[in-house]
Amino acid sequence: MYQYAWFFYLYAFLGWCGEVAFAAVKERRFVNRGFLNSPICPIYGFGVVAVILCLQFFGDHILALYLGSVIVTSALEWAAGFLLEKLFHTRWWDYSNLPLNIGGYICLPFSLLWGAVCVLIVKLIQPLFERLVDLMPSLLGWILLCVFTACFIADLCAVSYTHLRAHETR
Repeated sequence: MYQYAWFFYLYAFLGWCGEVAFAAVKERRFVNRGFLNSPICPIYGFGVVAVILCLQFFGDHILALYLGSVIVTSALEWAAGFLLEKLFHTRWWDYSNLPLNIGGYICLPFSLLWGAVCVLIVKLIQPLFERLVDLMPSLLGWILLCVFTACFIADLCAVSYTHLRAHETR
């Protein structure tokens, strides 16, 4: 559990970095593309951890790992997009203008991209992160996880309250 919590935060942060970099290039300015105020995008953390947990036995079979990653990430992205819109009446992404989309929540081009990215993560990045997490002193690791989790929960509560209040006043 300890390692997976670290993987969640590491990939949620890297996902946020990727989203911000993509938006900065596109918009030519800083845009916080995350759902939260803090520099994490939870969907990336949940997505990669789900891929690692669900597909860890396909590591030697690249095609199975790729197809499984496409399915797992697409299911998660669809569910997250649907729930965020229903709960907060806001869309954080919309693929409606892209081909082969389902409700604008997922589309084939991005699903295929997420599959490829997950193969790279599982084969190249994850072994490095496993070693890095193992190098950290356990007490320090637990303290940091507690701090990160408290900040994550506080941020989630604040953002949820703000979005729900904004919807009520409309």
